[in-house]
Amino acid sequence: MRVLDLNINFMGGRLIAAGVSAVVILISLAALLFQGLNLGLDFTGGTLVEVEFEQPASPDEVRQVLEANGYENGLVQYFGTERDLLIRMPPQMDVAQANLGDDILAVLREAYPGVLMRQSNYVGPAVGEELTEDGGLALLAALFVVMLYILFRFTKQFSVGAVVALVHDVVFVLGCFAVAQWTFDLSVLAALLAVIGYSLNDTIVVSDRIRENFRKVRRGTSVEIINRSLNQTLGRTLITSLTTLVVLLALLIAGGEMIRGFATALTIGVMVGTYSSIYVASNVLLFMKISREDLLVPEKENADEALP
Repeated sequence: MRVLDLNINFMGGRLIAAGVSAVVILISLAALLFQGLNLGLDFTGGTLVEVEFEQPASPDEVRQVLEANGYENGLVQYFGTERDLLIRMPPQMDVAQANLGDDILAVLREAYPGVLMRQSNYVGPAVGEELTEDGGLALLAALFVVMLYILFRFTKQFSVGAVVALVHDVVFVLGCFAVAQWTFDLSVLAALLAVIGYSLNDTIVVSDRIRENFRKVRRGTSVEIINRSLNQTLGRTLITSLTTLVVLLALLIAGGEMIRGFATALTIGVMVGTYSSIYVASNVLLFMKISREDLLVPEKENADEALP
């Protein structure tokens, strides 16, 4: 049986889905409020050190050496060849930030004689605070523009449903990073904006089919019409999600530490975005009591006066 021939009662479990979403969002908000995000160097400020080794070095071993000497929460990754490493170190307690690069180099030279420093840059907290504000404004602006776009293309019910679904996805991803305390940096912020675009695209496809069926189907309740629309777009939704996840899983496995946060955030976002397109956005439509009359194309005035 083809996917398009299925008749899954998605909306039959809408109350359960709404309850699960509400619980997950509350947990995410609580984690963000009480635990907070583990902000990366881009937001907190800190020191960036680029070093060159005489022999290939392992980032994990270098990180262990730094942690053994009291330099914690640092990010160590390859930068070019296997002899070049980039170290991102957040501000450390009882350590002068201006001399942090030299201190790190001294520690590494004890374990790896002959290591050379290529550059050492300090990012101040003022820059990190500015990035935090700009990133938050970028997310809010994206959500606002999306709401306007859906409002003009569809109706207010679809607009509210799309924005609720997008907020649901963003908060869920942020909650995952807050609970797991994964590093949140600019690459993860970029992934959140990509999640908004992905989820919006899927929501628009589903919304367009729902609007079309409401106008075309003469019989059937709102629940039946939305179920029919979701089943008709299920094949496209699954193919898009699975092909995207294959690429993201490849990035997670072989992409390295530099893009791990980006790939992780986008992987979570794609999965929850697929869920929200089916259950969150459509659930909002039913909650707002959408009907066929809301989607009928208004007839032109004097349309009944046919020309001879």
